[in-house]
Amino acid sequence: RSSWLLLAPLLTPPVPVITAPPCSLCPEGAHRFQWIRNLVPEFGISSSHVKVLSSPAEFYELLKAQIKAAKQRVVMASLYLGTGLLEQELVYCLEETLEKSLQAKGSPDLRVSILLDYTRGSRGRKNSRTMLIPLLQRFPEQVRVSLFHTPNLRGLLRLLIPERFNETIGLQHIKVYLFDDNVILSGANLSDLYFTNRQDRYVLLRDSPEIADFFTELVDAIGDVSLQLQQDDTVQMMEGMVHPYQGDKVAYCEIANRRVMEVINSARTRQELLHAKTFHSSQPGSSLLSQQGSQASGNLKPEPDTWIYPLIQMKPFGIQIDEMVTETLLTEAERDARIYLTTGYFNLTQAYMDLILGTRAEYRILLASPEVNGFFGAKGVAGAIPAAYVYIEHQFFSEVCYLQQQERVQLQEYSRAGWTFHAKGLWLYLAGSDLPCLTLIGSPNFGYRSVHRDLEAQVAIVTENKALQQQLHQEQEQLYLCSGVVSTSTFEQPNRYVKLWVKLVTPLIKNFF
Repeated sequence: RSSWLLLAPLLTPPVPVITAPPCSLCPEGAHRFQWIRNLVPEFGISSSHVKVLSSPAEFYELLKAQIKAAKQRVVMASLYLGTGLLEQELVYCLEETLEKSLQAKGSPDLRVSILLDYTRGSRGRKNSRTMLIPLLQRFPEQVRVSLFHTPNLRGLLRLLIPERFNETIGLQHIKVYLFDDNVILSGANLSDLYFTNRQDRYVLLRDSPEIADFFTELVDAIGDVSLQLQQDDTVQMMEGMVHPYQGDKVAYCEIANRRVMEVINSARTRQELLHAKTFHSSQPGSSLLSQQGSQASGNLKPEPDTWIYPLIQMKPFGIQIDEMVTETLLTEAERDARIYLTTGYFNLTQAYMDLILGTRAEYRILLASPEVNGFFGAKGVAGAIPAAYVYIEHQFFSEVCYLQQQERVQLQEYSRAGWTFHAKGLWLYLAGSDLPCLTLIGSPNFGYRSVHRDLEAQVAIVTENKALQQQLHQEQEQLYLCSGVVSTSTFEQPNRYVKLWVKLVTPLIKNFF
Protein backbone atom coordinates (compact mmCIF):
# COMPACT_ATOMS: atom_id res chain seq x y z
CA ARG A 1 0.00 0.00 0.00
CA SER A 2 2.70 2.50 0.97
CA SER A 3 4.58 1.92 -2.32
CA TRP A 4 1.53 3.11 -4.27
CA LEU A 5 1.27 6.12 -1.97
CA LEU A 6 4.68 7.21 -3.21
CA LEU A 7 2.85 8.33 -6.36
CA ALA A 8 0.35 10.40 -4.36
CA PRO A 9 2.53 13.55 -4.59
CA LEU A 10 1.96 13.51 -8.35
CA LEU A 11 -1.60 14.65 -7.61
CA THR A 12 -0.33 18.09 -6.55
CA PRO A 13 -0.77 20.79 -9.22
CA PRO A 14 2.33 21.78 -11.22
CA VAL A 15 4.03 25.05 -10.28
CA PRO A 16 4.20 27.65 -13.07
CA VAL A 17 7.73 28.43 -14.31
CA ILE A 18 8.87 32.05 -14.21
CA THR A 19 12.12 32.94 -15.95
CA ALA A 20 14.66 35.32 -14.48
CA PRO A 21 15.05 38.78 -16.05
CA PRO A 22 18.36 39.35 -17.83
CA CYS A 23 21.15 40.87 -15.72
CA SER A 24 24.44 42.16 -17.02
CA LEU A 25 27.55 41.96 -14.90
CA CYS A 26 29.90 44.86 -14.23
CA PRO A 27 33.42 44.27 -15.60
CA GLU A 28 35.70 44.89 -12.61
CA GLY A 29 36.85 42.01 -10.36
CA ALA A 30 34.70 41.32 -7.30
CA HIS A 31 32.63 44.43 -8.07
CA ARG A 32 31.18 42.72 -11.13
CA PHE A 33 28.66 41.07 -8.78
CA GLN A 34 27.16 44.30 -7.45
CA TRP A 35 24.12 43.76 -9.67
CA ILE A 36 22.89 41.33 -6.99
CA ARG A 37 22.08 44.32 -4.76
CA ASN A 38 19.28 45.22 -7.20
CA LEU A 39 17.46 42.16 -5.80
CA VAL A 40 18.57 41.83 -2.17
CA PRO A 41 20.32 43.87 0.54
CA GLU A 42 24.10 44.17 0.24
CA PHE A 43 26.07 43.95 3.50
CA GLY A 44 29.63 45.24 3.31
CA ILE A 45 31.89 43.80 6.03
CA SER A 46 35.57 43.30 6.78
CA SER A 47 36.97 39.92 5.73
CA SER A 48 38.45 39.61 9.23
CA HIS A 49 34.89 38.94 10.46
CA VAL A 50 34.54 35.83 8.28
CA LYS A 51 35.73 32.41 9.39
CA VAL A 52 35.31 29.23 7.34
CA LEU A 53 34.91 26.06 9.44
CA SER A 54 35.87 22.64 8.13
CA SER A 55 34.55 19.87 10.39
CA PRO A 56 31.31 18.74 12.07
CA ALA A 57 33.01 18.69 15.49
CA GLU A 58 34.18 22.30 15.05
CA PHE A 59 30.61 23.29 14.06
CA TYR A 60 29.14 21.57 17.15
CA GLU A 61 31.63 23.10 19.61
CA LEU A 62 31.02 26.54 18.11
CA LEU A 63 27.23 26.15 18.49
CA LYS A 64 27.62 25.30 22.19
CA ALA A 65 30.08 28.14 22.85
CA GLN A 66 27.88 30.67 21.06
CA ILE A 67 24.74 29.59 22.95
CA LYS A 68 26.56 29.91 26.28
CA ALA A 69 27.87 33.38 25.41
CA ALA A 70 24.56 34.79 24.07
CA LYS A 71 23.07 37.76 25.94
CA GLN A 72 20.25 39.13 23.74
CA ARG A 73 19.16 36.56 21.19
CA VAL A 74 19.52 33.02 19.95
CA VAL A 75 17.81 32.35 16.61
CA MET A 76 18.06 28.90 15.06
CA ALA A 77 16.41 27.71 11.85
CA SER A 78 16.86 24.09 10.82
CA LEU A 79 14.98 21.22 9.23
CA TYR A 80 14.81 19.46 12.60
CA LEU A 81 16.47 18.93 15.98
CA GLY A 82 17.62 15.35 16.60
CA THR A 83 16.85 13.36 19.74
CA GLY A 84 20.27 11.98 20.77
CA LEU A 85 22.68 12.88 23.56
CA LEU A 86 24.54 15.55 21.57
CA GLU A 87 21.30 17.32 20.72
CA GLN A 88 20.19 17.05 24.36
CA GLU A 89 23.42 18.78 25.35
CA LEU A 90 22.51 21.69 23.05
CA VAL A 91 19.13 21.94 24.79
CA TYR A 92 20.91 21.92 28.18
CA CYS A 93 23.14 24.78 26.96
CA LEU A 94 20.03 26.76 26.00
CA GLU A 95 18.44 26.00 29.37
CA GLU A 96 21.57 27.08 31.26
CA THR A 97 21.86 30.35 29.32
CA LEU A 98 18.15 31.13 29.76
CA GLU A 99 18.44 30.39 33.49
CA LYS A 100 21.34 32.84 33.80
CA SER A 101 19.32 35.45 31.95
CA LEU A 102 16.35 34.88 34.26
CA GLN A 103 18.50 35.34 37.35
CA ALA A 104 20.04 38.59 36.07
CA LYS A 105 18.78 41.82 37.60
CA GLY A 106 15.67 43.32 35.98
CA SER A 107 13.68 41.64 33.23
CA PRO A 108 15.52 38.92 31.25
CA ASP A 109 16.91 40.19 27.92
CA LEU A 110 17.57 36.86 26.21
CA ARG A 111 15.08 35.70 23.59
CA VAL A 112 15.26 32.26 21.93
CA SER A 113 13.47 31.66 18.63
CA ILE A 114 13.61 28.24 16.95
CA LEU A 115 12.16 27.50 13.51
CA LEU A 116 11.82 23.87 12.34
CA ASP A 117 9.79 21.94 9.80
CA TYR A 118 6.47 20.62 11.10
CA THR A 119 6.46 17.20 9.36
CA ARG A 120 10.15 16.37 9.98
CA GLY A 121 10.06 17.81 13.51
CA SER A 122 6.98 15.73 14.39
CA ARG A 123 8.31 12.39 13.10
CA GLY A 124 8.18 9.56 15.67
CA ARG A 125 7.08 9.52 19.30
CA LYS A 126 10.29 11.17 20.51
CA ASN A 127 10.97 14.09 18.20
CA SER A 128 12.08 17.74 17.93
CA ARG A 129 8.90 18.89 19.66
CA THR A 130 9.35 16.68 22.72
CA MET A 131 12.99 17.83 22.97
CA LEU A 132 11.97 21.50 23.13
CA ILE A 133 8.77 21.40 25.22
CA PRO A 134 10.71 21.56 28.56
CA LEU A 135 12.18 24.91 27.44
CA LEU A 136 8.72 26.23 26.55
CA GLN A 137 7.37 25.12 29.93
CA ARG A 138 10.27 26.57 31.94
CA PHE A 139 10.70 29.85 29.97
CA PRO A 140 7.34 30.64 28.31
CA GLU A 141 8.06 34.37 27.98
CA GLN A 142 11.49 33.93 26.41
CA VAL A 143 11.20 30.91 24.08
CA ARG A 144 9.33 30.59 20.79
CA VAL A 145 9.21 27.39 18.72
CA SER A 146 7.68 27.72 15.25
CA LEU A 147 6.90 24.73 13.03
CA PHE A 148 6.50 25.52 9.34
CA HIS A 149 3.88 23.45 7.50
CA THR A 150 3.91 23.64 3.70
CA PRO A 151 0.61 24.89 2.22
CA ASN A 152 0.92 22.22 -0.50
CA LEU A 153 0.25 19.35 1.94
CA ARG A 154 -3.48 19.59 2.54
CA GLY A 155 -6.84 17.87 2.11
CA LEU A 156 -6.91 14.28 0.87
CA LEU A 157 -3.19 14.33 0.14
CA ARG A 158 -2.41 15.07 3.81
CA LEU A 159 -4.67 12.22 4.95
CA LEU A 160 -3.27 9.66 2.50
CA ILE A 161 0.49 10.16 2.68
CA PRO A 162 2.14 8.40 5.65
CA GLU A 163 4.83 9.83 7.93
CA ARG A 164 8.23 10.34 6.22
CA PHE A 165 6.64 10.31 2.75
CA ASN A 166 4.72 13.47 3.65
CA GLU A 167 8.08 15.25 3.81
CA THR A 168 8.40 14.94 0.02
CA ILE A 169 5.76 17.63 -0.60
CA GLY A 170 7.69 20.56 0.87
CA LEU A 171 9.83 21.51 3.88
CA GLN A 172 11.36 24.33 5.88
CA HIS A 173 14.95 23.67 4.78
CA ILE A 174 16.76 26.89 5.85
CA LYS A 175 19.76 26.42 8.16
CA VAL A 176 20.89 29.56 9.96
CA TYR A 177 22.17 29.81 13.53
CA LEU A 178 22.69 33.23 15.09
CA PHE A 179 23.74 34.38 18.52
CA ASP A 180 23.58 38.12 19.30
CA ASP A 181 25.49 39.57 16.30
CA ASN A 182 27.27 36.37 15.21
CA VAL A 183 25.76 34.34 12.35
CA ILE A 184 26.55 30.77 11.20
CA LEU A 185 25.38 29.87 7.70
CA SER A 186 25.42 26.17 6.85
CA GLY A 187 23.70 23.27 5.15
CA ALA A 188 23.90 21.22 8.36
CA ASN A 189 20.92 20.31 10.53
CA LEU A 190 20.85 20.10 14.35
CA SER A 191 21.46 16.37 14.55
CA ASP A 192 24.24 14.15 15.89
CA LEU A 193 25.37 13.01 12.41
CA TYR A 194 26.01 16.64 11.45
CA PHE A 195 28.11 17.03 14.62
CA THR A 196 30.24 13.91 14.06
CA ASN A 197 30.66 12.27 10.64
CA ARG A 198 28.43 13.95 8.03
CA GLN A 199 30.50 16.40 6.04
CA ASP A 200 28.91 19.78 5.34
CA ARG A 201 29.97 23.43 4.96
CA TYR A 202 29.89 26.15 7.62
CA VAL A 203 30.83 29.83 7.72
CA LEU A 204 30.83 32.16 10.73
CA LEU A 205 30.15 35.90 10.27
CA ARG A 206 31.31 37.59 13.49
CA ASP A 207 30.16 40.98 14.81
CA SER A 208 27.75 41.51 11.92
CA PRO A 209 24.69 43.18 13.49
CA GLU A 210 23.00 44.15 10.21
CA ILE A 211 23.23 40.57 8.87
CA ALA A 212 22.07 39.14 12.21
CA ASP A 213 19.11 41.57 12.20
CA PHE A 214 18.18 40.51 8.66
CA PHE A 215 18.14 36.78 9.46
CA THR A 216 16.33 37.40 12.76
CA GLU A 217 13.60 39.26 10.85
CA LEU A 218 13.49 36.54 8.16
CA VAL A 219 13.05 33.75 10.74
CA ASP A 220 10.44 35.87 12.56
CA ALA A 221 8.53 36.35 9.29
CA ILE A 222 8.45 32.63 8.53
CA GLY A 223 7.67 31.94 12.19
CA ASP A 224 4.65 34.26 12.01
CA VAL A 225 3.10 32.13 9.23
CA SER A 226 4.01 28.86 10.98
CA LEU A 227 2.32 26.76 13.64
CA GLN A 228 3.35 27.71 17.19
CA LEU A 229 4.33 24.85 19.51
CA GLN A 230 2.48 24.96 22.83
CA GLN A 231 3.55 23.65 26.26
CA ASP A 232 1.17 20.66 25.97
CA ASP A 233 2.61 19.58 22.55
CA THR A 234 -0.34 21.00 20.62
CA VAL A 235 0.13 23.61 17.88
CA GLN A 236 -1.83 26.69 16.93
CA MET A 237 -1.53 29.62 14.53
CA MET A 238 -1.02 33.17 15.73
CA GLU A 239 -4.28 35.03 16.19
CA GLY A 240 -5.70 36.31 12.90
CA MET A 241 -3.25 34.31 10.74
CA VAL A 242 -4.52 32.13 7.84
CA HIS A 243 -3.94 28.43 8.51
CA PRO A 244 -1.41 26.78 6.13
CA TYR A 245 -3.44 23.64 5.35
CA GLN A 246 -6.94 24.38 6.64
CA GLY A 247 -7.25 27.96 5.39
CA ASP A 248 -7.33 29.39 1.86
CA LYS A 249 -4.07 28.46 0.14
CA VAL A 250 -3.84 31.52 -2.12
CA ALA A 251 -4.53 33.90 0.78
CA TYR A 252 -1.95 32.13 2.96
CA CYS A 253 0.77 32.27 0.26
CA GLU A 254 0.06 35.96 -0.43
CA ILE A 255 0.44 36.82 3.28
CA ALA A 256 3.67 34.78 3.51
CA ASN A 257 5.05 36.44 0.36
CA ARG A 258 4.24 39.88 1.75
CA ARG A 259 5.86 39.18 5.14
CA VAL A 260 9.10 37.80 3.64
CA MET A 261 9.39 40.46 0.91
CA GLU A 262 8.87 43.18 3.54
CA VAL A 263 11.97 41.85 5.35
CA ILE A 264 14.03 41.75 2.13
CA ASN A 265 12.92 45.16 0.84
CA SER A 266 13.19 47.02 4.15
CA ALA A 267 16.73 45.63 4.70
CA ARG A 268 17.64 46.60 1.13
CA THR A 269 16.39 50.17 1.71
CA ARG A 270 18.29 50.40 5.02
CA GLN A 271 21.52 49.22 3.39
CA GLU A 272 21.14 51.62 0.45
CA LEU A 273 20.75 54.55 2.88
CA LEU A 274 23.79 53.32 4.81
CA HIS A 275 25.84 53.11 1.58
CA ALA A 276 24.79 56.63 0.61
CA LYS A 277 25.70 57.98 4.06
CA THR A 278 29.08 56.20 4.02
CA PHE A 279 29.79 57.44 0.48
CA HIS A 280 29.06 61.09 1.35
CA SER A 281 31.06 60.98 4.59
CA SER A 282 34.06 59.60 2.68
CA GLN A 283 34.03 62.50 0.16
CA PRO A 284 36.78 65.18 0.36
CA GLY A 285 34.23 67.86 1.40
CA SER A 286 32.92 65.92 4.39
CA SER A 287 33.59 67.26 7.87
CA LEU A 288 37.12 66.45 9.00
CA LEU A 289 36.06 67.18 12.56
CA SER A 290 33.30 64.52 12.50
CA GLN A 291 35.72 61.97 11.02
CA GLN A 292 38.29 62.71 13.71
CA GLY A 293 35.57 62.45 16.36
CA SER A 294 34.47 59.04 15.18
CA GLN A 295 38.08 57.85 15.06
CA ALA A 296 38.66 59.08 18.61
CA SER A 297 35.61 57.22 19.87
CA GLY A 298 36.71 54.05 18.05
CA ASN A 299 33.54 53.91 15.94
CA LEU A 300 35.24 54.00 12.55
CA LYS A 301 34.77 50.62 10.90
CA PRO A 302 37.40 49.25 8.52
CA GLU A 303 36.61 49.66 4.82
CA PRO A 304 34.57 46.65 3.64
CA ASP A 305 36.43 44.26 1.36
CA THR A 306 33.75 41.54 1.48
CA TRP A 307 30.07 41.69 0.55
CA ILE A 308 27.29 39.40 1.76
CA TYR A 309 24.10 38.93 -0.28
CA PRO A 310 21.28 36.82 1.26
CA LEU A 311 19.56 34.75 -1.45
CA ILE A 312 16.05 33.51 -0.61
CA GLN A 313 14.08 30.85 -2.49
CA MET A 314 10.47 30.15 -1.52
CA LYS A 315 8.66 29.10 -4.69
CA PRO A 316 5.45 28.17 -2.81
CA PHE A 317 5.26 31.90 -1.94
CA GLY A 318 6.37 33.08 -5.40
CA ILE A 319 9.86 34.14 -4.22
CA GLN A 320 12.63 33.03 -6.60
CA ILE A 321 15.63 35.23 -5.84
CA ASP A 322 18.16 32.43 -5.30
CA GLU A 323 17.13 30.73 -8.54
CA MET A 324 17.49 34.02 -10.51
CA VAL A 325 20.92 34.81 -9.07
CA THR A 326 22.25 31.24 -9.50
CA GLU A 327 21.06 31.06 -13.12
CA THR A 328 22.61 34.45 -13.87
CA LEU A 329 25.95 33.43 -12.31
CA LEU A 330 25.99 30.25 -14.43
CA THR A 331 24.95 32.15 -17.57
CA GLU A 332 27.49 34.96 -17.23
CA ALA A 333 30.50 32.86 -16.18
CA GLU A 334 33.13 33.62 -18.80
CA ARG A 335 35.32 31.30 -20.83
CA ASP A 336 38.19 29.93 -18.69
CA ALA A 337 36.35 30.78 -15.47
CA ARG A 338 36.07 27.74 -13.19
CA ILE A 339 33.02 26.81 -11.15
CA TYR A 340 33.32 24.19 -8.43
CA LEU A 341 29.77 23.09 -7.62
CA THR A 342 28.91 20.59 -4.90
CA THR A 343 25.71 18.91 -3.77
CA GLY A 344 24.99 15.98 -1.46
CA TYR A 345 22.04 15.03 -3.68
CA PHE A 346 22.84 15.31 -7.38
CA ASN A 347 19.50 16.03 -9.03
CA LEU A 348 19.97 19.34 -10.87
CA THR A 349 17.03 21.19 -12.36
CA GLN A 350 16.79 21.08 -16.15
CA ALA A 351 17.58 24.81 -16.29
CA TYR A 352 20.82 24.36 -14.30
CA MET A 353 21.83 21.34 -16.41
CA ASP A 354 21.20 23.22 -19.65
CA LEU A 355 23.30 26.16 -18.45
CA ILE A 356 26.19 23.93 -17.35
CA LEU A 357 26.16 22.05 -20.66
CA GLY A 358 25.56 25.13 -22.83
CA THR A 359 27.89 27.79 -21.39
CA ARG A 360 31.65 28.38 -21.57
CA ALA A 361 33.05 28.07 -18.03
CA GLU A 362 34.80 24.94 -16.74
CA TYR A 363 32.84 22.91 -14.19
CA ARG A 364 34.03 20.54 -11.49
CA ILE A 365 30.92 19.01 -9.89
CA LEU A 366 31.34 17.17 -6.59
CA LEU A 367 28.63 14.72 -5.55
CA ALA A 368 28.15 11.82 -3.16
CA SER A 369 29.23 8.31 -4.09
CA PRO A 370 26.46 5.78 -3.21
CA GLU A 371 28.20 4.73 0.03
CA VAL A 372 28.30 8.31 1.44
CA ASN A 373 24.75 9.18 0.36
CA GLY A 374 22.62 9.96 3.43
CA PHE A 375 20.05 7.33 2.35
CA PHE A 376 22.62 4.51 1.94
CA GLY A 377 21.46 1.41 3.83
CA ALA A 378 18.02 2.89 4.64
CA LYS A 379 15.11 0.50 5.12
CA GLY A 380 12.27 0.04 2.63
CA VAL A 381 11.80 2.15 -0.48
CA ALA A 382 14.21 4.83 0.83
CA GLY A 383 17.05 2.29 0.49
CA ALA A 384 16.69 2.55 -3.31
CA ILE A 385 17.27 6.33 -3.34
CA PRO A 386 21.10 6.10 -3.72
CA ALA A 387 20.52 3.91 -6.81
CA ALA A 388 18.14 6.55 -8.18
CA TYR A 389 20.89 9.17 -7.74
CA VAL A 390 23.35 6.87 -9.55
CA TYR A 391 20.86 6.62 -12.43
CA ILE A 392 20.44 10.44 -12.60
CA GLU A 393 24.24 10.89 -12.45
CA HIS A 394 24.76 8.32 -15.24
CA GLN A 395 22.21 10.06 -17.46
CA PHE A 396 23.92 13.43 -16.96
CA PHE A 397 27.38 11.93 -17.55
CA SER A 398 26.13 10.31 -20.76
CA GLU A 399 24.85 13.68 -21.94
CA VAL A 400 28.24 15.28 -21.18
CA CYS A 401 29.95 12.57 -23.22
CA TYR A 402 27.44 12.83 -26.09
CA LEU A 403 28.16 16.58 -26.32
CA GLN A 404 31.93 15.87 -26.04
CA GLN A 405 32.21 18.16 -23.02
CA GLN A 406 34.23 15.78 -20.77
CA GLU A 407 37.19 18.20 -20.58
CA ARG A 408 35.05 21.19 -19.64
CA VAL A 409 32.49 19.47 -17.36
CA GLN A 410 33.93 16.95 -14.92
CA LEU A 411 32.07 14.93 -12.27
CA GLN A 412 33.82 13.89 -9.07
CA GLU A 413 32.49 11.59 -6.35
CA TYR A 414 33.16 12.18 -2.67
CA SER A 415 34.14 9.00 -0.85
CA ARG A 416 35.27 8.65 2.77
CA ALA A 417 35.03 5.54 4.92
CA GLY A 418 32.53 5.86 7.78
CA TRP A 419 31.28 9.28 6.64
CA THR A 420 28.30 10.66 4.72
CA PHE A 421 28.33 13.74 2.47
CA HIS A 422 25.95 16.69 2.70
CA ALA A 423 28.01 19.68 1.45
CA LYS A 424 26.42 22.07 -1.02
CA GLY A 425 27.29 25.34 -2.73
CA LEU A 426 29.73 26.66 -5.30
CA TRP A 427 33.03 28.52 -5.63
CA LEU A 428 33.64 30.81 -8.62
CA TYR A 429 37.17 31.39 -9.92
CA LEU A 430 37.45 34.18 -12.49
CA ALA A 431 39.50 33.51 -15.62
CA GLY A 432 43.23 33.63 -14.83
CA SER A 433 42.71 33.49 -11.06
CA ASP A 434 43.93 30.73 -8.74
CA LEU A 435 41.58 31.82 -5.93
CA PRO A 436 37.78 32.13 -5.77
CA CYS A 437 36.22 35.59 -5.39
CA LEU A 438 32.67 34.30 -4.81
CA THR A 439 31.06 31.42 -2.96
CA LEU A 440 27.46 30.38 -2.38
CA ILE A 441 26.82 28.68 0.97
CA GLY A 442 23.58 27.66 2.67
CA SER A 443 20.74 25.17 2.34
CA PRO A 444 19.93 24.74 -1.43
CA ASN A 445 20.99 21.56 -3.25
CA PHE A 446 20.44 22.99 -6.79
CA GLY A 447 17.72 20.36 -7.34
CA TYR A 448 14.02 20.50 -8.15
CA ARG A 449 13.05 20.38 -4.47
CA SER A 450 15.29 23.34 -3.58
CA VAL A 451 13.93 25.44 -6.43
CA HIS A 452 10.24 24.49 -6.37
CA ARG A 453 9.15 22.87 -3.08
CA ASP A 454 11.16 23.88 -0.02
CA LEU A 455 12.00 27.11 1.82
CA GLU A 456 15.70 27.79 1.19
CA ALA A 457 18.30 30.45 2.01
CA GLN A 458 21.97 30.85 1.26
CA VAL A 459 24.38 33.74 0.99
CA ALA A 460 26.65 34.85 -1.80
CA ILE A 461 29.96 35.90 -0.25
CA VAL A 462 31.98 38.11 -2.61
CA THR A 463 35.47 39.12 -1.49
CA GLU A 464 38.54 40.84 -2.85
CA ASN A 465 40.60 39.95 0.24
CA LYS A 466 43.32 37.41 -0.60
CA ALA A 467 43.40 35.82 2.87
CA LEU A 468 39.65 35.08 2.78
CA GLN A 469 39.90 33.89 -0.82
CA GLN A 470 42.63 31.53 0.39
CA GLN A 471 40.33 30.23 3.17
CA LEU A 472 37.60 29.51 0.63
CA HIS A 473 40.08 27.87 -1.73
CA GLN A 474 41.38 25.60 1.04
CA GLU A 475 37.81 24.65 1.95
CA GLN A 476 37.14 23.66 -1.67
CA GLU A 477 40.42 21.74 -1.98
CA GLN A 478 39.84 19.86 1.27
CA LEU A 479 36.44 18.61 0.07
CA TYR A 480 37.61 17.70 -3.43
CA LEU A 481 40.67 15.86 -2.04
CA CYS A 482 38.34 13.07 -0.86
CA SER A 483 37.00 12.46 -4.37
CA GLY A 484 37.67 10.48 -7.53
CA VAL A 485 36.92 11.53 -11.11
CA VAL A 486 33.87 9.87 -12.69
CA SER A 487 34.48 7.98 -15.93
CA THR A 488 32.67 5.40 -18.05
CA SER A 489 34.20 2.61 -15.95
CA THR A 490 32.62 4.10 -12.79
CA PHE A 491 29.21 2.87 -13.92
CA GLU A 492 30.50 -0.62 -14.73
CA GLN A 493 31.26 -1.32 -11.06
CA PRO A 494 28.94 -3.84 -9.33
CA ASN A 495 27.76 -1.28 -6.75
CA ARG A 496 26.46 0.91 -9.61
CA TYR A 497 23.93 -1.62 -10.82
CA VAL A 498 20.48 0.00 -10.95
CA LYS A 499 17.43 -2.25 -10.94
CA LEU A 500 14.90 -1.87 -13.73
CA TRP A 501 12.08 -0.77 -11.40
CA VAL A 502 14.28 2.03 -10.03
CA LYS A 503 14.98 3.24 -13.58
CA LEU A 504 11.26 3.22 -14.36
CA VAL A 505 10.16 4.97 -11.17
CA THR A 506 12.95 7.59 -10.98
CA PRO A 507 11.56 9.89 -13.72
CA LEU A 508 8.20 9.89 -11.92
CA ILE A 509 9.48 10.71 -8.43
CA LYS A 510 12.78 12.58 -9.05
CA ASN A 511 11.06 15.89 -8.27
CA PHE A 512 10.38 14.74 -4.70
CA PHE A 513 13.88 13.94 -3.37
